Formats: sequence, C-alpha cells, structure tokens
Amino acid sequence: MRAGSTGARPRLGELLVKAGVLSREQLAAALEKQKQTGLRLGELLIREGLLTEEQLARVLQEQLGIKAVDLSRAYIDPRAVRLVPEALARRHGLVPLRVEDGHLVVAMRDPLDYFALEDVRLVARMPVRPVIATGSAVQEALGRAYGGEAVRRALPAAPAVPREAAAEVAAAADVESAPVVRFVRTLLENAVRAGASDVHLEPDEDGVRVRWRVDGFLREALTVPPETYPSVVARLKIMANLNIAEHRVPQDGRTAVQVDGREVDVRVSVMPVVHGEKVALRLLDRSGLLLDKRRLGLSPANLARFDDLLRRPHGIILVTGPTGSGKTTTLYAMLQELNDASKNIVTLEDPVEYRLKGINQTQVHPRAGLTFAAGLRAILRQDPDIIMVGEIRDLETAEVAVRAALTGHLVLSTLHTNDAPSVVTRLADMGIPHFLIAASLAGCIAQRLVRKVCPECAETYEATLQEKEILGVERSDTPVLRRGRGCPWCLNTGYRGRTGIFEILTVTEAVRQAIDRKVTADDLRALAGREGTVDLFADGREKVLAGETTLAELLRVTRGQ
Repeated sequence: MRAGSTGARPRLGELLVKAGVLSREQLAAALEKQKQTGLRLGELLIREGLLTEEQLARVLQEQLGIKAVDLSRAYIDPRAVRLVPEALARRHGLVPLRVEDGHLVVAMRDPLDYFALEDVRLVARMPVRPVIATGSAVQEALGRAYGGEAVRRALPAAPAVPREAAAEVAAAADVESAPVVRFVRTLLENAVRAGASDVHLEPDEDGVRVRWRVDGFLREALTVPPETYPSVVARLKIMANLNIAEHRVPQDGRTAVQVDGREVDVRVSVMPVVHGEKVALRLLDRSGLLLDKRRLGLSPANLARFDDLLRRPHGIILVTGPTGSGKTTTLYAMLQELNDASKNIVTLEDPVEYRLKGINQTQVHPRAGLTFAAGLRAILRQDPDIIMVGEIRDLETAEVAVRAALTGHLVLSTLHTNDAPSVVTRLADMGIPHFLIAASLAGCIAQRLVRKVCPECAETYEATLQEKEILGVERSDTPVLRRGRGCPWCLNTGYRGRTGIFEILTVTEAVRQAIDRKVTADDLRALAGREGTVDLFADGREKVLAGETTLAELLRVTRGQ
C-alpha cells in the first residue's frame, strides 16, 4: 500500500508481520527505504529479495479473504477492459476482468491500494471488487487485454479496402503494419488461452463476426470492421503461405504460433462466401494433447478392456463416433502406449495433427495420388508392425486394412458409427463380407466427449425424481449430483474441459461367431452386454453420479443411443 493510505484500511506491512513473513526489524528497515525510493512496499520487498510475488499473493488472500486468480487461465472480458483506460491500468498495475453483480472485478498486485481503487471507481462509474494476482501475471495480462483493444481501436481508422484489391493490400504496408499483425496475434493468443479448438471469422452484410469453439460450443468473441477485414484475411494467408490474390476457390494451409511458451499449430482454411471470404482456424496445442491413456476418462473396467485390445498381436481396432468426439486423441494415446524401439509403427493421416517421436507419420495427398488406399498399400511394403490409418472412408481402404490385419499386422483406424456394434453393419454396408469382418476385427471403441462440471463454481444438489428415473436410481435413494453455477472462468457455462465416455466391444470367440452368422446389430449389442461391454449411457451415468458431469450433458451426447 502506498504511504499515506488511510489508517482505517489494513496495512500491508502489518499483515506480513502477522503472517510471519517479515520481522518487525525487517519491516522498519523496509519502511525507511521506502521513504527514500518512493516505491510501493510490496514492490520494494520483492526487489530486496525479502518476499516473493507468490508469498505476497498468498498472504493477502489468507489475511484479507480476497480471492486470488490465475490470470493465465482467466477470461478477460473486452467490455470490462473498455471501462478502464490503458494508461490508468498500467500505472496502477491492474487488469479489468469482468462486470459481476454491478461491480467491476479487477486483478491487482496490490489490492490494498486505496488510490488505485478510487481512480478505477471514478473512471468506470461503478464499485470495484479487487482480486489478487502476481505482478508478473498482471504485466503479461495487460499486454493481452490492451493489445487486442488497441488493435480494435486502430482498425476502424484503417482505409476501406475492396475485396478485389486484396493482392495490393497484402503487398502494402498496412497488412504488415503493427495494428493488423497485433490483431491477428492477439486473436490467436486469446483463443488459445480460452481453450478454443477452432476460430471462425465470418463476414456478412453488417460486419465480420469472430467466434471460437470452446468445449465443443461456438461462442461469439468480437467483431471486426468490414472495411479492414481484407487486411486481416491477407495477413492470415501470408502466415499460411496461401495465394493472397485468389478469392474464388477454397484454400488450405498451416502455420504455427508461440503462446505462453507453447507451440500451437494453426490449420488455416479459407472459403469464398457471399460477403467475402470465411476463414476457419483449427488450433492444435501440442502440449495439450492427452497422450496418457489414464487421462482419457476410461473407467477401471474400460481401461482393462482397452489394455486387452492393445495386447492383440494383429487385427483391426476401430475407434468410432461423430466428428469432434475425440477419436484422434484416443488413437494417439494408443500409439503412445504401443510405441517402443522394437516396433515399426507407420501412420497415414489427413492431416498429420500431432507429430509423435519414434513414429513414421505420412499425410495423404489425393491430388498427387496418395490416397488412404494407395498409401496403405505402400505402407505394407515398409515392413510395419503397427499401422494407423486416419479413417476408413471407402471399400478400397477397408479391403486393404482387412488384408493387412489378416497378414499379421495390428491396424488402428476410425469409422463413423453411433456405437460399437454398428461397426459390423457399417463394414458390411461398405462391401466387406461378414466372414472377413469376423476374422479381422479385434475390437471397437465407441466414444463421446462430455463437458466436465466447472471446479470453480461447482455446487451440489439432490437429484430430482425425474433425474432418479433417468439414471435408474431407486426413488428412496438421494444421490447428490454436481452442477456449475456459471463463472468467468467457465465463461458462465457451468462447464470447463471435457472427458470421454466409452463403449468398448472386444471381439471374443462368441462375438466372432455371431458376426460370422450375420446377426443384427441389436443382437450383437445384447451379446456384447452379456460379455461385459458397458454402453455409452451406462459409462456416462457413472460419471454423472460421481459428479464429473451433468445428466443434461450426458443426454445431449447420447440421445438416441
């Protein structure tokens, strides 16, 4: 706290002495030096090595009951940022985070700074509620918050650019100028920090909407002035090595950015639409890939079945589910589990999303003739032990995969079906005879992703009668479930992060005979249940009862199962 603050408020030095972090003698010496330097007491103590940023934040949290916040994971609402001028925020070392219950919530390194709180209250014209953050985190977040805001202010002042002149714009200074470059960089950084998997820039007659997908759901993030959007598109095309003069046909490319020390691959897809060019960015955070099978969300029983499948010396293991259900992550976890120096593992992917050390990965190139089927034939001449094919899309690929499995190879791939037993029906519809399916199929893993209850705002409640009926719980029981109230950390959704629910069908001798007899999917499903397979709803039900997710979320992803 600054010297001269009102005595009615707690003093930082006294709090530090009370917490046992400083002695009376150290405090007296620091206060004397503060008079000479004019520095804040906390800043002086950190500079002198008597205190760390983490210690300061912990003491303030424990002694004052003020909540601490992890700014690296916090969502910074642009509307809150606009309430406080950048110069004021930097002078006082604070970051506006959000407006909550009529209060402006600000993250501060010194929540006892009365003058800072008063300055913010006056300029924002509303009460201020401080939360604690370390000084280094505040400085990093200031750049993140006001970098995008500065760009937002600068973009409308840029000259209007016709779409037809995009080539000239790309070559001109404004594409490589600070505002556009900073805007694109800040957009990508904020999307990564928010946990987004995709970013969509969508032009229409009123402007350009920017949305990003978090935990499977699209949310609007900001808007871009239409007159400057061509410069933004040109910048993204330059980053992805695309043709900046071409607007008539779709283009695809990729680039990479560094965010908080992490390398993030960015797949760029540009498509012409009525009002310009729509850009979709797929963000692939290499550090965020769950390669450990224990982090997929497998129950103990399913983990045992998962391990049993991976011990098979040959056969096809298929991971099934709709787009965005986590199939690729499961495949990579399987590869990581199988990877060792004694095995030759080769993959064929479209595209190669993550690079795995020790594994030979190939990306298909249909225009050059490298299709899944052609690539798979080439792989078989490479003396592989394990083959991973990104997806079985057609009969030709399926036939080569079956032949590889029958000749002693372990083949991993994906298929689009609703559940595990439907894999047999899908392969048969493609044209694979049932006797070959029975001979080559080792097992199927069907999966979905459900959002997890936000740990920051989770609350418990007793299940309603309707929820008991859906969950198959006795009326006399009173299971305690969890749900999220909604908070800034989860963007007021009540959910943060996702986990998998699984249905693992192991092809036993009984199942193999049933497939050979061409039984229906319903009969195969019943037999699998008797053999120990737990269906998707039953696996998700256990996660609901354990408080990991909600019944509403489970029904959303399994409705119709």
